[in-house]
Amino acid sequence: MSQRKVMLLGFLVSVALMATALYFQYGKGLEPCPLCIMQRIAVISAGLVLLIGAIHNPAAVGRRIYGALVVLAGGFGLAMAWRNVWLQHLPPDQVPSCGPGLSYMLETFPFHKALLMVFRGTGDCAVVDWTFLSFSIAEWMLLFFSAYIVAGLILLFSRRLWPR
Repeated sequence: MSQRKVMLLGFLVSVALMATALYFQYGKGLEPCPLCIMQRIAVISAGLVLLIGAIHNPAAVGRRIYGALVVLAGGFGLAMAWRNVWLQHLPPDQVPSCGPGLSYMLETFPFHKALLMVFRGTGDCAVVDWTFLSFSIAEWMLLFFSAYIVAGLILLFSRRLWPR
């Protein structure tokens, strides 16, 4: 499989993840918590990098740049998903109280402070509304972000990955 096809496949995975997230939000009525929104940003970021990479079809240096960007987006998403899973597994008496929404935080506080508040999470982030094979959405996202990181590392470090 060519590097272009692999990047396009990664982009299509991102589209499927976002379509699923929007279905859960608007079809099933599950409101995303601040950490979920940050995970969506990471999915969109990785997907856009992969789409641009597929269109560009770069040589070795470009492939490494795209790989590094995918690793960054995947790492950010993995950190957000990990925090989300951690909050979901806290004992009920240790779960933080529910806080303001992301839009309020971004409008009210400086960006760096709002980002720190988002990463701390809220009680909303500890709620598990849906599971598949006994894994929550955040736990599934750990898997997908790990796959993004692996794909990005392959793009970054493979010398003779695929023919252009």
